[in-house]
This record gives sequence, C-alpha cells and structure tokens, in this order.
Amino acid sequence: MSEKMVKKKEKQNSLSRKTKTVRVPTAQTVDVDPWGKALVQDYSRLIKNFGMQKFDVDAMPNPSLQMKRGIIFGGQDLNVIAEAIRKKKRFYCLTGIMPSAEKIHLGTAAVVDNVRYFQEQGAETFVLIADVESQATRGVPIEEGKRRALEFHIPAYIALGLDPKKTKFYFQSENKVVSNLASVCSQKITENEFRAIYGSVHPSKVMAAFTQLGDILQPQLGEPMPGVIPVGIDQAPHIRMSRDVARRLRSEYGFFLPSASYNKYTSALDGSFKMSKNESVGKLEIPEKDRTAMEKNLKKALTGGRVTADEQKKKGGNPEKCVAFEYCKNHFIKDDKPLAEMYQDCLSGKNLCGECKQKYLITYANKFYDDFDKKFVKARKTIGKIKFLK
Repeated sequence: MSEKMVKKKEKQNSLSRKTKTVRVPTAQTVDVDPWGKALVQDYSRLIKNFGMQKFDVDAMPNPSLQMKRGIIFGGQDLNVIAEAIRKKKRFYCLTGIMPSAEKIHLGTAAVVDNVRYFQEQGAETFVLIADVESQATRGVPIEEGKRRALEFHIPAYIALGLDPKKTKFYFQSENKVVSNLASVCSQKITENEFRAIYGSVHPSKVMAAFTQLGDILQPQLGEPMPGVIPVGIDQAPHIRMSRDVARRLRSEYGFFLPSASYNKYTSALDGSFKMSKNESVGKLEIPEKDRTAMEKNLKKALTGGRVTADEQKKKGGNPEKCVAFEYCKNHFIKDDKPLAEMYQDCLSGKNLCGECKQKYLITYANKFYDDFDKKFVKARKTIGKIKFLK
C-alpha cells in the first residue's frame, strides 16, 4: 500500500471515530441529537464517546458561576479560547436564536449566560436568527420568524445579559455570506458521513445543518481566528461536523477548528426528559406572566424526598435527584450561601419538600422573573438602534 493510500485510510478511520452516532446506554437507549428530547444520565460517557474534553474550571480565566457549579461539563479545544483570553488575542463567540416559539425556556437562558461570559472576556459576539432553519425544520414562515425575533427573542437575549453594542446580529435569510459558505461546506461531507453524524438524511435536516456550518465558520472569513460555540450537548453533532469541514477547508481558508462549551440539559419539571421549546408541558418559559400558574407548576417539580415526612426528617432528602434544587443551582440562585443552605436543609431533613420549594424555588424564581421583566422592557427600546449584518 502506498504512503498516499495509507494516509487516506488513516483520515477515513479518524473521521469514522469522530462521526459515529452516539447512543448512551441508560435504562433506555438514548440518541443525542439536535431534535431529540431524552435526558442524559451519564455525562462522563458522553465525554468519552464524543471525543470531547472534560471541562477544567481552573484552566478558564475568570470562570463564570455556571462553570464553577459544573453546569458546563465538557468542551472542544477550550484551551485555545482560554489562551486567547489570557493573551488578549482576537476570538469570537457565536450563538443562535431559533424563533420557532413565542417564548424561550430556561435551558436557552443557560446558553445565553455562557455567551455573556465569553463576551465579557473580549469575544467578538455574533447572534444569528435562524429564520431559515426555523422554516425548514419547524414550518415557521420567514416573516413570522423575523417578527418573533424582533418583538421578543432579541430583546430577551439582551435582557438576559448580552450587550447590544458589542453584539453583531443577523438573519440567516438576509446573510448571503452565510448561504454562500453553506454551499461550499455542503461539498465537503458525503451522504454516509452526514447519516453517521445525524442518524438520517432528511432534506430539512440537511438544509439546517449546512446553514449552521455557514453560521459557525463565517466570522473567520477574511481573518481566521479562534471561535467558541456555547451549546447544549444536543447540539454537539453540529459542532462535530463543523470541525470536520473546517479541517477540510483549512488549506483554502485557513480556518481554525471551532471550539465549543457544552451545557448540561435542563430537566423538565417532572425529571422525565430534557426541557424543550417543542414540549407543551413540563417546562418553565421566559417570560412567565401567570405567576400563580407558575408557582403551581413549581410545586409539582420532582424532588429527592423520602416516601413519608417522618422518614425524611430522620434520613434527610437527596438534593442530587431534586429538580427543584437543579433549577435553583442552574438558574435562580446566584448567591452560593442560600444555595448551600438549601442543600443542607434537604440533606439534613430540616425542611420537607413543600417547605423547601416555597422557601427557595418559588421565592428565587419570582426574583429571577422580576429582574427579567424589568430588563426586557428596557431592552425592547434598543431594537431600533441595532444594525443587522447582511
């Protein structure tokens, strides 16, 4: 076998290892993909199977609260981003808005918070409105997607912490650079490779995936630079394909392979599946106008309590299995002291689940929404000042 053939074989084997469909063994086999809804029980297995690195909080400059609390559990080449931050080199951070619903859910807020962190560390920040993908995969017309983005999604992202003066917004449908780059990227992946990454080759998935490749790589056109894409683990297939394509286009464009940080899923209220905009039950949305209904739903959240009150007072509860504690840790309680108190009150049996939900979950959820509502009103006034990239 010639040296050229050997190198070709090694490249094919490498790609095969990276693009295999990941199925996570739990009580039920789970597929991890951008359109699924199953929860992940073993994140360490995902780190191994996806070929990602375990997140090292000590390696990241000025780590965020999410990072310190383990909500960011893994990543791809985050050492490159950490170096750019420390040495004040150019790098970018990109995220997307899928305007397929009138609201967002808590899981989306966690990603926005991570984007805010990178923006504060000096990242050139891009936010794309995925109106093309929303039309292809959710059936939302382009004009309706734009309306939702302008009236709600963009001001919501600003209310959640993004600085509109330091953020470059654009609509997929209006950005010819992205669509042209997507067509270039489409030539670098075979049907079998696409199927290995996403599980199936549906036309809407193909269009959405290649458009996302154009989004992820377009900030590097002109002057290649490192970039980080903060996502939930369900978006990992997009990251994997973008890295493969960037590698194949490197000789022509000089692309850096995109880095990524991965958030843990946010559980539905009953803990049965991941929170999703496409589910009508089991989720907390932003905003929540009907606080009475919200509080009733929060009282139904899965807990780590015992069967009886007497047993819980004697043995204590299990906060690690408690969705109420998960929501407070991941979203609502920003101060470590009350969060530690909530944990110990559960572990010691001092508070029963009903008392705990009222004292911590409901109280801090209302504070979160009060803060969001005030900032949202202010953020809507900035929309007319935003200049969108074309």
